[in-house]
Amino acid sequence: MSKDQPTSGSRLGRRNDPERREKIIQACLQVIAEVGVTGTSHRKVAAQAGVPLGAMTYYFDGMQDLLHSAFSELATRVSDDFERLMDTATDKQSACEKVYERILQASSGYDDELVLSHELYTLATREPAFRTITSEWMRRSRVSLERHFDPLTARLLDATIEGVTIHRALDAQPRDPEEIRAAIARVTGVPSFSS
Repeated sequence: MSKDQPTSGSRLGRRNDPERREKIIQACLQVIAEVGVTGTSHRKVAAQAGVPLGAMTYYFDGMQDLLHSAFSELATRVSDDFERLMDTATDKQSACEKVYERILQASSGYDDELVLSHELYTLATREPAFRTITSEWMRRSRVSLERHFDPLTARLLDATIEGVTIHRALDAQPRDPEEIRAAIARVTGVPSFSS
């Protein structure tokens, strides 16, 4: 391929530096976690990434492209992690345990995933172009769950994961982890999972 031919991830056929592009994407996620989508700008992301401001338009066709790339990266990472987690389950009982672990981790607030997820949900609610990301994220979650549960149970369990995670994270009062077990047991019909 000649230097003049466009390559994936580059604009106008310019040479692509995947490490710099990835650095900008990670910086964008950090900025969104700190100030939200509405507070995110090319200037802030460039400063966080330690790259010249001109690099932003070199790698991305505007803010929408950058946000779409950043949130796609987030969704892929979280989906990959969930897939690996569910792959370690050997039966319905252990799959329920893995879902329990996931909800505890996701609602802990120890990393930026919860904030970033909510920023994506809000953006996808307003901007249909971002629903491709959330739709694919939900589809991958259901596929991981369908390794252990029928499709309807997988869909309901996926919604339970999201809902319980949000409630636990946003409730001002501490929540009993046994509520998670009870919710999973009711959705999946695995009574021995509930203590």
